Amino acid sequence: MRLQRLTALGRSEIDAEVKELEARIADLLDILRERKRVQKIVAGELKEIGKVFSNERRSKFEEAMEDVDEEDLIAEEDMAVTLSHVGYIKRVPLATYRAQKRGGRGRAAMTTREQDFVTHLYSANTHQPVLFFSSSGMVYRMKIWKLPLGTPQSRGKALVNLLPLAQDETIATLTLLPRDKALWRDQQLVFATSHGQVRRNDIAAFENINRNGKIAMKLEPGERLIGVGLCTDKTDVLLTTKLGQAIRFSAQAIRVFSSRASRGVRGIRLGKGDEVISMALLRHSDASAEERQSYLRTAPRQSARSADAKPPEGLPALTSARTKELAAEEEFILSISANGFGKRSSAYEYRISGRGGKGIAAMQRTAKTGNLVAAFPVLHTDQLMLVNNHGTLIRMAVKGIRIAGRSTQGVTLTRLDKGTHVAAVVRLAESDDGEEGNGAENTGEGNTGEAVPQEGETDTPSGPANGAG
Repeated sequence: MRLQRLTALGRSEIDAEVKELEARIADLLDILRERKRVQKIVAGELKEIGKVFSNERRSKFEEAMEDVDEEDLIAEEDMAVTLSHVGYIKRVPLATYRAQKRGGRGRAAMTTREQDFVTHLYSANTHQPVLFFSSSGMVYRMKIWKLPLGTPQSRGKALVNLLPLAQDETIATLTLLPRDKALWRDQQLVFATSHGQVRRNDIAAFENINRNGKIAMKLEPGERLIGVGLCTDKTDVLLTTKLGQAIRFSAQAIRVFSSRASRGVRGIRLGKGDEVISMALLRHSDASAEERQSYLRTAPRQSARSADAKPPEGLPALTSARTKELAAEEEFILSISANGFGKRSSAYEYRISGRGGKGIAAMQRTAKTGNLVAAFPVLHTDQLMLVNNHGTLIRMAVKGIRIAGRSTQGVTLTRLDKGTHVAAVVRLAESDDGEEGNGAENTGEGNTGEAVPQEGETDTPSGPANGAG
């Protein structure tokens, strides 16, 4: 074929393609001008898609949507809640505090001003409710997600700006409720006042609380709410008075009240001028009185006794396995007096008795020691902060306070000037190794660490160093 014929053949193909494109363009322009053609094409394409992908509609269209609760929009997240001594509170995502190796220096939980420090540290979910109990007997309820969100370095927000507190009304304690309401059936709230009254209520009685709060417990003039905690039938209540008396009884000895405004029943019979200073919740122990006495007199933690010491005549000898069981369940009560004396005593020394009695001596009280100002369970790794009436702070480790008998006066924890006395004692939210701890809660775990008495100090017993309660 000649070159001329090949050239003519290629030109005819190009001319045909151009005419085809011109016709396509004219048709598309006509579609854009004609709305009916557009609708017809769209309808046809949708029918073709429907044949391939058609199925029954799963969602339903309704005329109106139900109201959306604000809480449903809050993501579930674990938070670290911190509360300071002067009443600043905040929440920080728990993921902010990275895990550290044992022996680390930790990370600051809150930046505080002078004379302020973190007293409570809790781990809670954003949807978990928390109850605030005031000294006047009122209760306020709030979800964790409503607390101010902060950073590890922020101070948080003052509780007086979050709760409608009256003048001179302070928060005596706060309690985290279980998020799972199914657990509410097995737990109750137990209350204690400065006049020795106690009461037990179902958690459901505090489920619906408005913004302005509700009466949690009816108080007499001059009476204060000392403590509130969660208890079960396996919980013991320990009340301690400023004149050095203590009574331990089972929570089952307090009937469950249906009313929130009642005064409850008598927990301890107070002497003239006496008042309750603390309520502690302890784990119930099934150990008999003889087993407790035998364990206390042969406990290897006492430097004066060897690990193979034998119990006195008349007391049963404990097997090694039983001794380990009692040691694992053992709790320690820290008692501190106004003149700076303190000691740790085994909770086994506080015998379980009936509710409403006068109790037993929790500490040998003399003019030298002064009245008791605090008594609560502690761990061997805890830290304490002592505050005197002039606002001076002193921080110390619990492991430096020796373990002594219940009826001893203890050792000097801090030397005070004339006219000063210990006004408050707080278990800090940090442990003594610098890592964040469990908070200043009314709970304790057993520890068998050996006490380290301070140099030059001795305790003054009025009986056996570890006599049975």
